[in-house]
Amino acid sequence: MSAYDLFQLGGVFPGASPAAALRRAVSYARCAERAGFSGTWIAEHHFIEYGANPSATLMAAHLLAATERLQVGTAVAVLSNRHPVALGEEAATLEALAPGRFRLGIGRGGPWIDLDVFGSGLDRYERGFEEGLRLLSAWLSGEAEVSHSGEFFDVPPVRVMPPGAGRPVWVAATGAGTARLAGGLGLPLLLGMHAPDSDHLALLEAWRAGAEANGRDPGAAEHVSAHLAQVATGPGDTGRLRASLTEFLTRGVGQYVSLKPGRGRRDHAAYVDWMIDRHAVGPPEHVAERLAASAEKTGVARQLLLVEGMGDPEAVRDNIAALGEALSTTAAADSGTGATAPSRPA
Repeated sequence: MSAYDLFQLGGVFPGASPAAALRRAVSYARCAERAGFSGTWIAEHHFIEYGANPSATLMAAHLLAATERLQVGTAVAVLSNRHPVALGEEAATLEALAPGRFRLGIGRGGPWIDLDVFGSGLDRYERGFEEGLRLLSAWLSGEAEVSHSGEFFDVPPVRVMPPGAGRPVWVAATGAGTARLAGGLGLPLLLGMHAPDSDHLALLEAWRAGAEANGRDPGAAEHVSAHLAQVATGPGDTGRLRASLTEFLTRGVGQYVSLKPGRGRRDHAAYVDWMIDRHAVGPPEHVAERLAASAEKTGVARQLLLVEGMGDPEAVRDNIAALGEALSTTAAADSGTGATAPSRPA
């Protein structure tokens, strides 16, 4: 049975300041808890309005305190900008303070100016991700002491404090190499909304190959996938969503500063059209059917829903409530239990 969480960019839409965008993210998480969602995952970005939140773990701490039962994940904390031990300590602290409610999702990030600002550098981004992920995984494995010697990190034997939680790390993957690496470590994947289900299946197959080659149980991981989700009752709603997302992406993504000039720029209007056509946008029953079809095709039952596409906070809250109702109705019909929420905490 599928489980549904929010995926929150924390984007700065027209008419809002970055501080207001952060406060809206908190209000959306509270709204999701009331609507019966099982969790929310918060993104991390630096220096751009595509996302106002610069620390996914800091925001996760606030959301854990602001809600009662909601699971809170990071989608993602950028490993290329962080020391793996420091990130591991933050994750273990959140697990200790809110047992069973925190989910750490990490990713490589991009070749952005962040790497220069934080001193990690382009070389770390291009060649150091595997070493960083292995060190982070070791820190959170439950071992009492960790040491490491490598090209990018040297850690003398030190005590793990607070003790490692022994919980998985979700790894954002867009290529087979990263998927195989995650599979070899037994770490589940976090699949993005920019690719079709067929691409997700290829990544999951690469993950399975990595898991099996390293003696891991391929059936033990709970992968997650992100989806645009908007209850739209007519062409007017879809048009508002298209206009809002196109303007937001054109401005926000256009603010990235790359350390590798010459990278191609996306046609944002065409991309938004593709997303609306591919994802769960339409009447409630269509939204539920689209999400169910994707889960059936890929086998990924936990779905992270991007709900803030309209930009306007009242419209976003209405969307969260409508999604909660639509998905709980589908769950009740499928199970015959009369369930009243999209899912319940694991």
